[in-house]
Amino acid sequence: MFHRFRSMPATAMAAVLGCALMTTAAAPAAAREKQKKEEAAEGPQASPSKGFLPAVQKMDESLKKQDAAALQAAIAEGQGTATTDDDKYFLGFFTLQLGILNKDQALQEKGLDMALDSGKVQPANAATFNFFSGQFAYQKKDYAKAIQRLEAAKAAGSTESNLPAMLLESYVNGGQTDKGIAFAKAEIDRMMAAGQTPPDWMFVNPINALQKANRTNEAFDLLALRAQAYPDPQVWNQALRLVLGQAGANKQLSLDVFRLMRATDALRNRAEFAEYAQLATEAALPGEAVAVIDAGQKAGVVSATDSQLSEMKKAQAERAGDEESTIGAYAKKPSTLSNPKVAGATGDALFGYGRYAEAIPLYQAAVNAGADKDMWTYRLAAAQAMAGDTAAAKTGFRQVGGAYALAAKFWLAKLNPAPAGAAPAAQPAAAN
Repeated sequence: MFHRFRSMPATAMAAVLGCALMTTAAAPAAAREKQKKEEAAEGPQASPSKGFLPAVQKMDESLKKQDAAALQAAIAEGQGTATTDDDKYFLGFFTLQLGILNKDQALQEKGLDMALDSGKVQPANAATFNFFSGQFAYQKKDYAKAIQRLEAAKAAGSTESNLPAMLLESYVNGGQTDKGIAFAKAEIDRMMAAGQTPPDWMFVNPINALQKANRTNEAFDLLALRAQAYPDPQVWNQALRLVLGQAGANKQLSLDVFRLMRATDALRNRAEFAEYAQLATEAALPGEAVAVIDAGQKAGVVSATDSQLSEMKKAQAERAGDEESTIGAYAKKPSTLSNPKVAGATGDALFGYGRYAEAIPLYQAAVNAGADKDMWTYRLAAAQAMAGDTAAAKTGFRQVGGAYALAAKFWLAKLNPAPAGAAPAAQPAAAN
């Protein structure tokens, strides 16, 4: 989860709210500028009820003098004479100012709520009053109130940078998971459509909530969008480890997920390189097994003194023999292309050697045969992607169903452009 937000310092809040007092009577248009200057120079102007007038005058004078004790006494006096909504608004406003003077957050919250509950906060001030009331509620984990106030602040046009994060977490922690996820998705879609990178917490928070609720498919939708928005190896690793978990005992699918991990530079540790090499070995792809171990050694993740992987590399190199130098000619034989099983296996070998364009017609032959259609369609699209034919690859991945649909979703995330200015994610998602 992302870090909780610190409250705005009292001095900064005073700068925002200290001049927010409204006049309930509408001023003539010609007098508005004069009125603003007078308010700035002379302090708040009020139109209280007759019975409340003496108290509000004392409050006003005390505030001008920054005399907290006198302001507190005037507020206590005014509580017994505030009868109208206007009176209650001003009582709330001066309570807020006392809270700012005393650096008393509880008083600040009380004053904001009194003013808001009076129904007399002008539209120009509604965003500010609701935001700070919502922030105080959020900090106390009163998520129901936080949602109410923060939604009102958003509707009033608040531009506070912390508002979306607090609102999203309030939804999730307040038991309104569906609303929080809908909010996050809408914000993500809006920002990415505009070429902006959504903040990482906008993905992480709902992903965690969805995982806790066992809403796996929705969680993977957001994980794929996160990988698209933050295309760095660590994010890809976190997401694809979860995809591997979904593959379970399906070794062919696991091999394909590891291939995507390699394509996104997401292989991060020795165990991942070792499992990938083992799967390639079991799939009779010695050239790919050797290439994977080589890649791990070049990355400094697999040690040259790693006896187990060194022995595997040696054995698979001997098994491969001169396969790479001869497989190109073998792939072009009519007998190879006419036998879907042989064509697919030959395409796999070529893919493992990085000869993606040559693998395409062989995978196409396997697709046309109809058996294991999702797997071969996926591998054809992967070869097209690696060969640089992005349009064909996207078309192919969108046709993949069954167990391969999830891995295809992440290939599409890789092929779709990240928003402008995408940077490494600041906070990883849970990978459990």
